[in-house]
Amino acid sequence: MNHNKQQSSDGGHDDDAALSDFLASLMDYTPTIPDELVEHFLAKTGFQSPDLRLTRLVAVATQKFIAEVASDALQQCKARQATVVRDKRDKLQKDKRLVLTMEDLSKALHEHGVNVKHQEYFADSPSIGMDPASRDE
Repeated sequence: MNHNKQQSSDGGHDDDAALSDFLASLMDYTPTIPDELVEHFLAKTGFQSPDLRLTRLVAVATQKFIAEVASDALQQCKARQATVVRDKRDKLQKDKRLVLTMEDLSKALHEHGVNVKHQEYFADSPSIGMDPASRDE
């Protein structure tokens, strides 16, 4: 019985050492998301810490989340384009670019627990859809 307790405490010690090593490595790592940006959003939520490692940990977690959402959105895009009707597919064979839509992104974010509500209609400029005579005013 004592032997099992010792193993679990050794496992905990290994975990603590790995965590310490990881936190130390964050000081040498430059995340994609700048520290100032992470600190800004942390401050907006009321969180402040003088420890730069904590800021970098949030940056790494955010970077991972964004990468996962982007990857899932890509899969949604590929699945959507795979369901294109056969006659349209022949025309699209020449142009194999993938186009990320708001629908793809919304589905990917929904898988991660983020619900996005967007307008049904997006305009390139405020004058789109207006009478040409009233645009000049």
